[in-house]
Amino acid sequence: MTFNAVIVEKDDEGKTSASVQQITEDQLPEAEVTVAVEYSTVNYKDGLCIGPGGGLVRTYPHVPGIDFSGTVEASDDERYSPGDKVVLTGWRMGEAHWGGYAQKARVKADWLVPLPEGITSRQAMAVGTAGFTAMLAIMALEDHGLTPGHGEVLVTGAAGGVGSVATAILANLGYEVAAVTGRPEQEDYLKSLGASRIVPREELNETTKRPLEGETWAGCVDAVGGDMLARVLGQMKYGASVAAVGLAGGAQLPATVIPFLLRGVNLLGIDSVMQPYDNRVRAWERIARDLPMDKLEAMIQPATLADLPELGRAILKGGVRGRVVVDVNA
Repeated sequence: MTFNAVIVEKDDEGKTSASVQQITEDQLPEAEVTVAVEYSTVNYKDGLCIGPGGGLVRTYPHVPGIDFSGTVEASDDERYSPGDKVVLTGWRMGEAHWGGYAQKARVKADWLVPLPEGITSRQAMAVGTAGFTAMLAIMALEDHGLTPGHGEVLVTGAAGGVGSVATAILANLGYEVAAVTGRPEQEDYLKSLGASRIVPREELNETTKRPLEGETWAGCVDAVGGDMLARVLGQMKYGASVAAVGLAGGAQLPATVIPFLLRGVNLLGIDSVMQPYDNRVRAWERIARDLPMDKLEAMIQPATLADLPELGRAILKGGVRGRVVVDVNA
């Protein structure tokens, strides 16, 4: 029996193209668990893998999709049985390994996490890798002393996937959220998620020769990196932390060590790809508890497999708001 999948192919000239094609289970990679995929989503990495590859894709033809949710169909591992609801993010799935842009996937049992109670498979992909990363960032900030009532928490790239979920969770937990965006038309959207004020991107997008500025932020979830992260480090309150989750503004960090030495600022790196199993379970349980599902619904842009080539191009240009939820069976 055949099923639908997005297949990315590369021609002899090195150009890639993506289309929905029919494949069989025999073409899936060997692994312990076969999952009937229900939903996936669109992340920046997906845009790269649908298009030029960004150095992430090893071999072609390729099935992208760095995360999915669904139901176990067959399992050679005693931890999972047919009918179990599962979610998968990370482990270089959709990059080095065939991913979730298909109606079926075959993956290693170690990569799966049981879907927690209180969250559906559709909601899990409204969260996806982006929301999972946002929760990891908030947990890291809390582990380093962040609590409500000590000042504003800055969220950069707030209208994107990570930023949207971070804003909603932080606001729900009682934090004052200052949301940074370069898209003024997103102000109402961000305030609906719980942002208490909007910070125009141009206020933070330039470096300064001053290594320290006024102590402004009690914490920060940063999806931008580059010049903006360097600027934010000099504005953190004493002992505060920045959770770095992305590099939309560049991989270079034109900063000094002064904020670390004179204010005890912490720069926390957040990796969602190789995150240990126990912390994955902890993060998903926190998501089910702390993310308001009505706010999550407001972030969702529905899509199908046929929409993915265009959405892949759009997300690379910063043209996707919130969370795209891909119904692979629609």
